[in-house]
Amino acid sequence: MRGVENKVELLDEATRFINEAYVELGKENLIEQRLAVIAREIEEKNSYEHTLEEIEQGARMAWRNNNRCIGRLFWQQLQIRDARTVHTTEEIKQTLFNHIEEGTNNGAIRPTLTVFKPNTVKIWNEQLIRYAGYIVDGQQIGDPLSNEITALCQRLGWKSPQTDFDVLPLLFQKDETSPMTMQSIPSNLVKEVEITHPDYPKLAELGLKWYAIPVITNMRLEIGGISYDAAPFNGWYMGTEIASRNFVDEQRYNKLDEIAAAFDITTRKNRDLWKDRTLLELNIALLQSYQREKVQVVDHHTAAKQFGQFEQQEKAQNREVTGNWAWLIPPMSPTTTHIFHQRYNNEVKKPNFFYKKSPFDKGNGCPFHQ
Repeated sequence: MRGVENKVELLDEATRFINEAYVELGKENLIEQRLAVIAREIEEKNSYEHTLEEIEQGARMAWRNNNRCIGRLFWQQLQIRDARTVHTTEEIKQTLFNHIEEGTNNGAIRPTLTVFKPNTVKIWNEQLIRYAGYIVDGQQIGDPLSNEITALCQRLGWKSPQTDFDVLPLLFQKDETSPMTMQSIPSNLVKEVEITHPDYPKLAELGLKWYAIPVITNMRLEIGGISYDAAPFNGWYMGTEIASRNFVDEQRYNKLDEIAAAFDITTRKNRDLWKDRTLLELNIALLQSYQREKVQVVDHHTAAKQFGQFEQQEKAQNREVTGNWAWLIPPMSPTTTHIFHQRYNNEVKKPNFFYKKSPFDKGNGCPFHQ
């Protein structure tokens, strides 16, 4: 799905958005006047420009409408950083750095979105902060999801110690035709948490750690038919995202066996439920480690309860809660949440966030794979 370009369709999309947003903002009396301005802009320029208030409301609605997110209770708290006047490479770099700093907020995570002007900035990273991945002598080091972008960074001259947890530099262009910029993130901006367990000191020997916030950059924001391809945003982590997925998925760090050994859990028989026991202790370690470092994180039971509050609030506003059930249920103990026992309409409403095609997909313009 993309932002629309046909004038008639664009005006239809804009009309639907303005009607809904302005009613929610208590500005029904301004709808007709605003739509007249938008119609003139579309007729003259084949596009139109949102006001800051429209972007703020549209971005929050997009979070509210996102079917895969369990954390939507906090949609009204999203802070919007307007970067539509940012043009130079230096300005883009500093804007991304500032997002990391403001979103991290020294561990008291702020849900934050930075919006760049449409059809300008292109960010190659899937997240602003992510660990590198390498194949060295046939062995995987680091995060396999990052193997391609890591190889690109190396071809551009990036040097790293090739450990499991090397923070990738930022790769971006100020527009599609501009050269690639590679910029390392200052270490003081990347807040990381070392994962330890109070009862199993051997876990610390594995050197596991993770960064404080996921700043998503591989999704575009669509509001009223206008597509913002560069719109990095963050919330805070749910513990299972890291402890039940990133560290243990076979296509990610694949460290379940090593972690089980650190917990003195034998792995010979599946019927001993060693995997379940390992995940439980690892999730405890993750949550306690983040708490120790005063970094905001939520456990999956609390997140499910918060989603229930979101459902109640939406019902009070006569809005249907749409959802992708397979994404909403947590990857650990899902049957203990009310979400598991319900079904949701997976209709996609707009405004919303949509995944972009990876720049590393064949035919999508990687300068080293022409």
